[in-house]
Amino acid sequence: MPLKFAANLSWMFNEWSFPDRFAAAADAGFSAVEYLFPYELPPDEIARLLARHGLKQVLFNMPPGNWAAGEKGTACLPARRDEFRASVNTALTYARASGTPRLHLMSGVGSGDTALAAYRDAVAWACDAAGEIDILLEPINNRDVPGYLMNDFGLAARIISELRRPNLKLQFDVYHRQIIHGDVTRGLESLMPITGHIQISSAPSRHEPMSGELDDRRVFELIEKLGYSGHVGCEYNPAAGTLAGLGWIKAFA
Repeated sequence: MPLKFAANLSWMFNEWSFPDRFAAAADAGFSAVEYLFPYELPPDEIARLLARHGLKQVLFNMPPGNWAAGEKGTACLPARRDEFRASVNTALTYARASGTPRLHLMSGVGSGDTALAAYRDAVAWACDAAGEIDILLEPINNRDVPGYLMNDFGLAARIISELRRPNLKLQFDVYHRQIIHGDVTRGLESLMPITGHIQISSAPSRHEPMSGELDDRRVFELIEKLGYSGHVGCEYNPAAGTLAGLGWIKAFA
């Protein structure tokens, strides 16, 4: 089955305002989108934009706390438990209005047993609240986000195994995997059974695929060989404009 790609509207199509990126992505040939956060628009407006342009929304992040102040989630912060739970309910409102089947739960910056215990409890609570919607854990490297708690693919796999929630899955970002551990293809092979979403960009520059140190063609071929049927999120920073950089996708889409 040919790979299916989703444009990440937080990283791509920044030549347009956020509401106009939906049309731009559809005009460029995408049938699916993802992004970091939808919360600047009401849920029904997001749903209208998706319907108007024939787009499926495959992923977005739960509210991160104070993003402008550098916060990357509140799940690992015990004192922010009530705020975190309210943010889950906000994200679920948006997900259900837009038909989004999965949400990324950001851990936040923290360390130690207390932070890890709070994070585990937060993940379990979010899974139980989400019902039919998948909750995803994404390891993020500490070079880009210093101190981020969920910074290890092994830790993500252990939490998923221990919590035993059917809607708890891994978000496998190829760029973060390469920065944290390397061994991208072995990681895909071993972790595909728990993977709910994949994202791609070049490493180490985080530009278009096919422009970095990895053999992205081989990565794509392996994803297809392993039977992954979901979308691959294009979470990259275009090197010289979104439309100018889309040539790579023609060989795979």
